[in-house]
Amino acid sequence: MHSNKIPKEISLPALLLDLPAFEENCRQIASHGNEKKIRIATKSIRSVEVLKRILDSNTMFQGLMCYSPEEAIFLIEKGLDDILIAYPCWEKKALSDISILNSKGKNIICMVDALEHVDHLNHIAKETKGNFYLCIDVDMSTTFFNLHFGVRRSPLKDSTAVLELARKIKQSQNLELIGIMGYEAQIAGLGDKVPSQRMKNSVIEFLKKKSIKEVEERRNKVVHALRQEGFSLPLVNGGGTGSLHSTTKEDVVTEVAVGSGFYSPKLFDYYNGFLYKPALFYALPIVRKPAPNIYTCHGGGYVSSGPPGKDKQPQPVYPVGGKLLDLEGAGEVQTPVYYENVTLEIGDAVIFRAAKAGEICERFQEIVCISNQQVVGRHKTYRGEGVCFI
Repeated sequence: MHSNKIPKEISLPALLLDLPAFEENCRQIASHGNEKKIRIATKSIRSVEVLKRILDSNTMFQGLMCYSPEEAIFLIEKGLDDILIAYPCWEKKALSDISILNSKGKNIICMVDALEHVDHLNHIAKETKGNFYLCIDVDMSTTFFNLHFGVRRSPLKDSTAVLELARKIKQSQNLELIGIMGYEAQIAGLGDKVPSQRMKNSVIEFLKKKSIKEVEERRNKVVHALRQEGFSLPLVNGGGTGSLHSTTKEDVVTEVAVGSGFYSPKLFDYYNGFLYKPALFYALPIVRKPAPNIYTCHGGGYVSSGPPGKDKQPQPVYPVGGKLLDLEGAGEVQTPVYYENVTLEIGDAVIFRAAKAGEICERFQEIVCISNQQVVGRHKTYRGEGVCFI
């Protein structure tokens, strides 16, 4: 998108995909995969048709990483397969369905990081006379000077703990260990070029460099320990959009997960060396002019998840120069935007970028594909399909 000129056939508010930018991102991500399989993180996309578009764009893209068992079943029903559920889950009905689907030839992989997970899945598999493919989530956070650097995910921090769980899995004929996942969130999901925090950026950059080495060593030790005990591990998953350059260099890694890079949301402006183009936007209509230089848009309170702060707010990008008001921000039903040297009218559009990628799709029923200021397609979001997995 290069202006706020919206084709007349689009009703506002609208979610817009800059198709040339999106397609360029697909090409760039594939080219930086270092010949590793790239699994698409669905939470950053949230549209079946867009997922299929990515998969069809390059043979490097294989498989999906989703965020709930119900979502995995939905994607299977839509004709997709090779699905890794990235988080442990407990919901018995959905897991029972997955066990049966796997017994019929589908490939849905469940995540575990505790003995309780394994016992629960084993019980369901016996009840359903089905089976589960399992992936062990290994903690990839690091600690420096008593500082926890990373996210709170798996409790499994070394090969000893992972082996204990793997042996438990091996005891059941209804369970099969497929591989391990280690998500280095402190590298993949943490910006190191955030405005107005130069000192913190320097610290994060330093910690990232040290963490990359430690993560590689830990992942190697876990994989080698498992293989020495006879586990084949066809799947060793790591990384994310922000760590693609480092994770793909690891010999033991068989695949990397990428999601946000396809849309390239605002938070990724704050990464050194980030290569991708903003591709997903939303447009709001101006419905009021309450004061000189202030234009109030309808809706727009699409603040992203994570620690609260201005970096999680959406950003008005077209016309250039727009600013949210400090005392209002992006509101549930209206969003005022300040422009110093731009004259707009009621009915005009203001175009925004969300801070994160897929979350904005929960607010719209379709993604309108734009190329050369023309509508060239419309893709339903999960919401447009009538489903919600959060």
